[in-house]
Amino acid sequence: MLEYLKMLKSKKSHAKEIIINEEGLETRVAVLEEGKLEGFYVERASEERIVGSIFKGKIQNVEDSLQAAFVDIGMKKNAFIHYWDMIPEDAARLEAEEGVSRSRTSRRKKYGPGEMAKKFPVGSEIVVQVTKGAIGTKGPRVTANLSVPGRYLVMMPGSRMKGVSKKIEDAKERDRLKKVLTRLPAPPELGLIVRTAGAGARQVSFARDTRALGEIWKEIEKGIKELPAPCRLYQEPNLVERVVRDSLTEDIDRIVIDDKEEFNRIKDLVSKISRRGRNRIKRYDGHVPIFEHFDVERQLESAFQRKVWLKSGGYLIFDETEALVAIDVNTGRHKGGKTQEEAILEVNLEAADEVARQLRLRNVGGLVIIDFIDMKSRRHQNAVYRALRDAVKRDKARTNVLPVSDLGLVEMTRQRAEESIRAANFTDCPYCRGRGVVKSALSMSVEIQRRLAQVMRARKNDGDRALRITVNPSVLERLRSEDEDMLVELESKFGAQLAFVSDPNIHVEQFRIVQPNTNEELYPASNGQD
Repeated sequence: MLEYLKMLKSKKSHAKEIIINEEGLETRVAVLEEGKLEGFYVERASEERIVGSIFKGKIQNVEDSLQAAFVDIGMKKNAFIHYWDMIPEDAARLEAEEGVSRSRTSRRKKYGPGEMAKKFPVGSEIVVQVTKGAIGTKGPRVTANLSVPGRYLVMMPGSRMKGVSKKIEDAKERDRLKKVLTRLPAPPELGLIVRTAGAGARQVSFARDTRALGEIWKEIEKGIKELPAPCRLYQEPNLVERVVRDSLTEDIDRIVIDDKEEFNRIKDLVSKISRRGRNRIKRYDGHVPIFEHFDVERQLESAFQRKVWLKSGGYLIFDETEALVAIDVNTGRHKGGKTQEEAILEVNLEAADEVARQLRLRNVGGLVIIDFIDMKSRRHQNAVYRALRDAVKRDKARTNVLPVSDLGLVEMTRQRAEESIRAANFTDCPYCRGRGVVKSALSMSVEIQRRLAQVMRARKNDGDRALRITVNPSVLERLRSEDEDMLVELESKFGAQLAFVSDPNIHVEQFRIVQPNTNEELYPASNGQD
């Protein structure tokens, strides 16, 4: 409790912190900078995470038309792999030297008919790693280029590559790290890349990381030799361990965990990595839920709404589909700037930063179209483009931003490895089936009259002309108040007796037509609704 009180007093002094909420059904992780939510991750115990996992699979079929193959890795859906991802990079380089492939980029060449089927016949085994989980109706995406991240290094089995992350820009530090790499006790068949967390780390830390990664590779090799396909050879650790491994860098002031067992486990884990890092793991045992205490809950509620307000008074509108995200920028209540053009620039610049933040928080990917407020000045357009490009540099997912188009739109892509937070937390509304709208009472009145005419024409020789129509109360109100004369005319035309019944349990887009005497249903209530 004493440690918690100290933490409470010093709450505002922390620039960057990671808040972990451990619960029975799910684990949530929030990254805060000066109290502002900059990253959010969630993992549920009931949902299997396969991104990063390595499998020994079997080729199920090879499709020259798609330039891809499907691999059985033991999941419900077969994994998808491009031809150019089936051959590890080092092997592709050897092919290039032998004249099979002209350059490194030509790994994406068009493979001839049957070429890959000879190398990978149906039923043959292949070791692959999941780069993208199953999303919607699509199965997971995999590659034969394996990589296993450690604390300071990334191990790449089958590659001889040795290098340093491009994000480490200091020339002296890069030279030092390259020398460290040459002295590490790594087998020649294991490539190694220094991660950004390795900047400033001692050689002994790299040696320890190398040994740990070597042990993981030995287990994978053992599985390749002994286990029957399909099977899993390696699985990434859980969310908390991944966050600690990937995010506990010098700029992180502390990691706060509200679960005692997880706190002790992570503290022991970090002790093996860094003694200094161990002191940055803190336990929260306050009475108020941890996400409420650090104001994460409120920020989450506002972050995932369709409409996101900016401090300037402008706002963003997010519309997410399966493959595309459309973002509309609006001035809203903004009244700043000396001129209209300056006011527009201010909102667009703020929107660029917020768009990058929202993409991280929502974990949306694929194609993103941003409709900034129209700017006449090319200088202003370039300023907004640069602001967005700089803002997305903080994103761990790969992004590609194109300049403002002639239509005033910015197109960008963001790597999508898993379902977005929205897709993972929400299901389609059972009422509107995800459309966000339902048919109006007028539309339903027109449809009911059309269907009644069809039913009565089909029964023109039937002596019993009585019909009972059951509808939603909102539709019945429309029929009574505005369309009664048309229904009377319909009765007269076909010599029928129509009785309308209200049922609040029936969908607004559904209705039933029944013959009362026999209870024969002449038109079902499904009406396209499952």
